[in-house]
This record gives sequence, structure tokens and C-alpha cells, in this order.
Amino acid sequence: MQLGNAASKMLRAMLSNPDFEADLETILDGCGWDDQAHVAGAGLELQEAGLVEILEQTQTTWKLAKKGQLAAHEGLIESKLWSWMQDSESCTVAELQSSAIVEKSEIGIGIGLLKGLGCQLNGGRLESPTDPEDCTANIDARAATLQKIAAAGEMGLSEGEFEPQMLSHFKSRKGFIESIETTTRRWRLTAAGAVVDADQLIQREQIVELTPEMLQSDEWRSAEFKPYDVTLPAPTPTRGRPHPLEALIQRIRAIFLQMGFSEISGDYVVSAGWNMDALFIPQDHPAREMQDTFYLTDPEKIDIEAERIAQWQAVHQDGGQTGSTGWGSTFSAEESQRPLLRTHTTVNTIRHLAEKPDQPCKVFGIGRVFRKESIDRTHLPEFHQIEGIIMEPKASLPMLVTTLKTFYAKMGYPEVRVRPAYFPYTEPSMEIEVKWRGKWLELGG
Repeated sequence: MQLGNAASKMLRAMLSNPDFEADLETILDGCGWDDQAHVAGAGLELQEAGLVEILEQTQTTWKLAKKGQLAAHEGLIESKLWSWMQDSESCTVAELQSSAIVEKSEIGIGIGLLKGLGCQLNGGRLESPTDPEDCTANIDARAATLQKIAAAGEMGLSEGEFEPQMLSHFKSRKGFIESIETTTRRWRLTAAGAVVDADQLIQREQIVELTPEMLQSDEWRSAEFKPYDVTLPAPTPTRGRPHPLEALIQRIRAIFLQMGFSEISGDYVVSAGWNMDALFIPQDHPAREMQDTFYLTDPEKIDIEAERIAQWQAVHQDGGQTGSTGWGSTFSAEESQRPLLRTHTTVNTIRHLAEKPDQPCKVFGIGRVFRKESIDRTHLPEFHQIEGIIMEPKASLPMLVTTLKTFYAKMGYPEVRVRPAYFPYTEPSMEIEVKWRGKWLELGG
């Protein structure tokens, strides 16, 4: 029979007294161990080999919880009120409220506890029970039990150590006591274990882990490795970490919120009108072709208010009332209603501004967008976009630059530079770059 060194050592110690049920301390002393984990592991191996039987006994004890600890230190509420009643002539609730005997929040609780002991509340006045001595005895018993639990400390008291009815009383008071379950184990040799020859239980040098030094010296070729049973059940790890992308999004979200922005969001499926027309992108622009945008066949169209389409049409054709000359091209309402996967999160921003055109705002959004890209190491047809906008009477380009620099500084990039650039739909346009590992890296436009 192949046993590990720890199991062999434990079995040898138990064979010195085969008729004895060994407890933890006995095995620790017999094996020269100081960690009970050795006993647990070796005992389990011996049990699986049919050489040892493990006997378990579970015991429940009770120790003071937070409120109980406070009461043990300062005294029970009913004890304080009962003492006050003995010294007070009127015993009115008004007098009690004006005193500093207990906190005002505890007065109602204390009166309820005294009523449970036979006291009466008549006309705003507390009256003693017909047998005051019995009330005193009950309160003293509670206080004595509380101190007894406190003296037991973390070990607590077993149910048999409580006076009759005291355990049920304190269990009914929320936050006074809490239970602790302890399991005591003893190990006993089975018939098969008792006949094992102790002289055959030899300690062998076993290797648990390969090291680079062993591999370089070839010592592992002649070494004996500790066997592992890969079929045994193992605990399932319950810990996890956020996905790196989700962690970054949460970090960005927190920074924008700290800077006083509010978050907005929207649907993945939107109309071409809100995604393109509302942003003054002409309907014959190359970006609106099938090779650049994911159009959908279901639904066939997305309804848009007629007034909104008329507004876009006027601006696109001749500028409407904006002072622009527009694009001078025809405008199709059907094209505006075509459904697509949003190509940017700006669709959320423009809808927010359209719904609240006169309300100053600082808003941001983080969301997925979809474009027909050639897939390579830096491009996918789906990615996340971060967007924010400030709309208020004194908003300016310097305000935007300062906001961006503050954002990137909070992201951990204190060195930021802003350079003029060309983007088809914004004027003026800029590129935002940060210093990263000694080089300038573009992080936005």
C-alpha cells in the first residue's frame, strides 16, 4: 500500500495505541507537528485507504454580538429603567424622556421589556408589577447571564451552561448573541489499520514541485514524486475579476462623473436620420454606403416624426433657417427611416440636445458602435466609443481643451498636447495626444 509520508507518520503514531481514539492534540504531539492541516490531510488519506475512521462531533456555542457587548459594558436597558423607577416618584414617560437614563431611541424598547416583566403603562405613567421582587430577580438573572457570556469570550457558552429560559430570551433580542458551530474530530484505527506493520511505514523523500535547478541537474530523473489523484473533486474558485475592457469603462465612467458630467445612453439599432441626417451628413456621402455601414432588413423602417424629417430636409437642401446653403441635393424621407447599427455614440448626444435644446448640459456616453471595417490587429467591426459634450452659453474651445487635459490627467497621463487636425464633420478640429512610454500617442480627436 502506497501512503504519503504524512499519512505513514500519523498511522505509525496511532499504532502505538491501536485501541485508542486519538484527538487532535494527541496526534500533533505524536507526530511532532504544529499545524492541524497536516492531521486533516493525512487523516483523510488514511480514511480513503480504509485504515482510519474519522469521528466528528459538532457543538453549538453562543457568544455576545455587538448589542450584547454594549449591554454587558453599559448595562441592560430594562435594568437602567427599573433602577430609575425605584428612585423616581412620578415615573412618567415625560420625566423619563427628559432624563439621560437611556437614549431616546431606547425608551420605547425599554418600556416594552418592562411590560414583559409585569410593569404597566397607564396615562403616561409607568407602574410597578404586583410582584416587584420577581421583576428584580428576572432582571438580575438576565444581567448575570450576560456577564457570564461575556466572561466566556470567543469560546462562548453551550446550551447546557445557560439558566432555564435565558438562552431563548437573548436569542429573541436581535443582535445580542450569535452562534458558533465547532466540530471536534477524533481518529480511530479500523480493523485493517490495526494490523498494519509499523516497520513497513518508511519515510521516503518525495518531490512535490519541479524547480529549474532540478531540471538543470537531471536530479528529477531518479527522484520519487508525490502522487496526485487528478480525479478527486476540487473546490471551484469563486473569485473573479472584471474584464479589462469593462474595468477601463468603469474607470472612465467614474472620472466623467467626478468631473460633473451626466451619463446618457441609447439603442444599438437607430434610424439613418438620427445617425446621419441630424448630424448634417449628406445622404450621398460615401460613409452611408453598404460597404461602410451595417443596414438592417428587420425592421424594414423606423418611424420618425414628420416635423423632424421636414426640419432635416430643409437644412440639407437649402440650409433652412440656419443661414447655411445646405448641400443643394435631394433629400429622401425613406432614406432617413432606414434602420442600421449605430456607427457612433454621437447619435445619443444629438438626440439629447434635440430633446433639450435650451437646457445647459455636460453629458457623456460610453457604448458599442458598429462599422464595416477590414479586420486586422487594430480594427474590428465592433468597438467602443467615448463621447462627451458641453453645451452652455459660455462654452468655448479653451474650455474643451482644459476638460480633455483634466480627463487624461485623471486617467494617469499628465502630459497632454493638442494639435490642429482635419476631421470631415467638425471645425475647428484637433487631435489629442498623450505622452506614453516616452512617445506621443493619439487617444482622441
